[in-house]
Amino acid sequence: MDERELTELFKKTFPFWDKMNEDDRQTFIRTSHHVHFEKGTNIHDGNECTGVILINSGSLRLYMLSEDGKEITLYRLFPGDMCILSASCVLKTITFDVFVDSEENSECVVIGGCAYEELSRRLPEAKIFALETAVSRFSDVMWVIQQILFMSLDKRLAIFLLDEVSKNGSDTVRLTHEQIAKYMGTAREVVSRMLKYFAGEGIITASRSEGIKILDKKRLRALLS
Repeated sequence: MDERELTELFKKTFPFWDKMNEDDRQTFIRTSHHVHFEKGTNIHDGNECTGVILINSGSLRLYMLSEDGKEITLYRLFPGDMCILSASCVLKTITFDVFVDSEENSECVVIGGCAYEELSRRLPEAKIFALETAVSRFSDVMWVIQQILFMSLDKRLAIFLLDEVSKNGSDTVRLTHEQIAKYMGTAREVVSRMLKYFAGEGIITASRSEGIKILDKKRLRALLS
């Protein structure tokens, strides 16, 4: 992306853009890079200030990793979204490690974390925006925690499948059992057993070649009551 395209993107993304002086704007542009991430790439490992990531296309997954290697997906980001937790130097009050992977081939703009940190020291609006962006995502995190702690697996899987077909505009979910297990924070074998049960009840069909096809959304929604 050239300077003009970056300027237009930042104007739309950052409500404080007009309050920045010209030197700060040029620093933002100079430290920003258009990056292509291949599917499955780890973008942020929790130990560095990768920067603020703007998603143009594709999708990213934010997750936590336990000491024994178990992953719990916090939320996912799509075109038009922004990842602020990858800029740990900006949000020093965030003391837990968050990992970010590219779920599919993704085109992103990464703004240098140090540039944003320096700006946020001098411009309160930039700091407030970063905090508000992070806080807005914690409702997603709390929803995940609520599901893990208080919902049975059949309800959680039903919610996941319904969310996926809603996002995709299709009745088919093209994810492996392993991927679904990572998103839900459970074991692949558990997901496979529950999908087999759903298939036996005539709610879905599942195959490696065609993915998971929802046959009866009404019955799937009934599991949520």
